[in-house]
Amino acid sequence: MGVVETVDVAALGESMVTFLPSRPGRLADVPSFDRAIGGAESNVACVLAAAGHTARWVGRVGADGFGDHLVERVAGYGVDVSSVDRDPFRPTGVYFRTAGDRGTGAHEVAYYRAGSAASAMSVAHVDLAAAWSGRVLHLSGITAALSAECLELMYALTAPRPGRPLVSFDVNYRPALWRHTPDGPNTLLELARRADIVLLGDDEARDAWRLHGGRAVVGALPEPAIVVVKQGKGGATAFEKGSDGTEDADGTATFVPAPKVDVVAHVGAGDAFAAGFLSGTLRGLPLKTRLRYGHLFAAATLTTPADLAAPPARDHADRLTALDDTAWGRLRLAPGWTQAEWGKEEANTP
Repeated sequence: MGVVETVDVAALGESMVTFLPSRPGRLADVPSFDRAIGGAESNVACVLAAAGHTARWVGRVGADGFGDHLVERVAGYGVDVSSVDRDPFRPTGVYFRTAGDRGTGAHEVAYYRAGSAASAMSVAHVDLAAAWSGRVLHLSGITAALSAECLELMYALTAPRPGRPLVSFDVNYRPALWRHTPDGPNTLLELARRADIVLLGDDEARDAWRLHGGRAVVGALPEPAIVVVKQGKGGATAFEKGSDGTEDADGTATFVPAPKVDVVAHVGAGDAFAAGFLSGTLRGLPLKTRLRYGHLFAAATLTTPADLAAPPARDHADRLTALDDTAWGRLRLAPGWTQAEWGKEEANTP
């Protein structure tokens, strides 16, 4: 393979065509669906590209109409898709979901991904040079659960090697994906320990590893330089270690509360948070600002019904992340806030 141009972020993983309901209700009752795209890693690449970074998605889709749609839509965000492989024998994965909040008992998701083209990703069938072409390589635990070949690929991508890019790993623990593999949580823990930046929710830490609290999570992950533990609408905490493996000099973690958000749908918020945090990382911003960027990018997705939403313009986000703590605590972000003029967010306070 030829020389691959360096980008800010390369993201590897499965993307699927998403079918969103035309109205609330059970899947059995919804008469029609609108087509969209979804995939943890490609979502991150799309948001970062929309934020002005160079991004590449490395994946595998079917040589079918849904694969065409995925590649075209991801490319439409400005993402390099030249390293997406087309599988002539396996289909592109799809899924359907209800309109309700994922956190409620009424929420339904129906995945049709078994035997998908993405599950055939392997060391032999992926352009490793393209995956390693970013300043950051972003991965998630979802890929590890798709097949034995995908897991082998994840181990190869996260193995220590000269010139390895900064590896960002979003745990993305999905119990349903691991129901036939009881050792899934331990696999995710091992992969997380091979990364440089780890992102996960405190609920994932409890469910997968029976760890309660950020300090317990950091204790189980001694190798990553940065561990970000998200507490939902409460905020997020970043733990940064020094070069000697200790936490930062003053022994404290960096916590940033999330702004108040008028939520439309929760799907995709975690991916957007990861994109915001990585955007700040690529720009060399302080941890506090990176976390605020994560919250703002997540809020952009939370205030739309789809899995993907354009992030706020950089100058807009920079002004918001520069607010003092009191003003930040007064923020309330409603649908359309990313297009709002400066000052309107502060006016929309409780």
